[in-house]
Amino acid sequence: MEYEPVTHTTTDRRLSRHPSGATVDATVHRYAGGSGPTVYLQAAQHGIELNGPVTLRHLHERLIEADLAGTVVAVPVANPLAFDHRSYVTPTAYDARNANLNRVWPGDETGSFQERVAARLWELVTDADAVVDLHTGTPDMLAHVRFGEGSDARGLARAFGTEYLLADPDEGPTGMLRDAAERVGIPAITAELSNSRTVDRSAVETGVSGVMNVLREMRVLEGEPSAPAVQTVLRNSLEHTIAEESGLFEPRRSVGVGDRLEAGDTLGAVYRPTSFERLGTVTVSEAGVVYSLARGVVVEGERLAAVATRG
Repeated sequence: MEYEPVTHTTTDRRLSRHPSGATVDATVHRYAGGSGPTVYLQAAQHGIELNGPVTLRHLHERLIEADLAGTVVAVPVANPLAFDHRSYVTPTAYDARNANLNRVWPGDETGSFQERVAARLWELVTDADAVVDLHTGTPDMLAHVRFGEGSDARGLARAFGTEYLLADPDEGPTGMLRDAAERVGIPAITAELSNSRTVDRSAVETGVSGVMNVLREMRVLEGEPSAPAVQTVLRNSLEHTIAEESGLFEPRRSVGVGDRLEAGDTLGAVYRPTSFERLGTVTVSEAGVVYSLARGVVVEGERLAAVATRG
């Protein structure tokens, strides 16, 4: 490895065009040092997940002063249409079949609007030796890093440094960036920071330190990752607790993320807001740790909680 001062460049990568003819571009930052691996960083596949782009801005301030052995490629806003519309997914007026960018990877140059966008970003992914996909959840969610169970990405997930890691079982292609990258032999992790729709300094600090740790793990940056002394590996459950009725969901006062529940434990209740009628008691289907919890207005079929077993 040869650590050399960074050369930073930016380019606009054309993803598509609006009907008016204006281009839909993604800004790509490239930080090149000495010889070494390439790490691809991406944020804002979902337009309301703001702490990823802010993480990459703060990381930029670190990298332009650093010596690197290798290259870091960063796309702070992977889905400009969703971001500009302040929407979780791409407006259905552009792609009614595939509104969620993170369900169509590796994309298709001859497919729907969203599939073509993914295909044009995928060219950057396949040039990398590792991938970090930055996401943000609700305030009531444990910060965690997801990786494919049995994949080569476990070491990157540990290096990122969150207290909780989430192993996803292989249930076939999902269309998610992490899964698509791993299926072509590129270790990839999804970092789930907290607080969508708002900039949260704590979440940003977690993101910056985590990405720096991954770059150290890959030897792109000098030094060793600084992971916590104890990390808990959870195995993702495919049986999420869902709402059977629409209404207002109130979790039980004593339940919060990070708590361990047993199968059949009460999670909370759904009420009709106008009549105050209790529509149903919600229980968890299997024992595990609550890593995501809804609060407020819910519709039938919506996920109320995600519970994972210890891996």
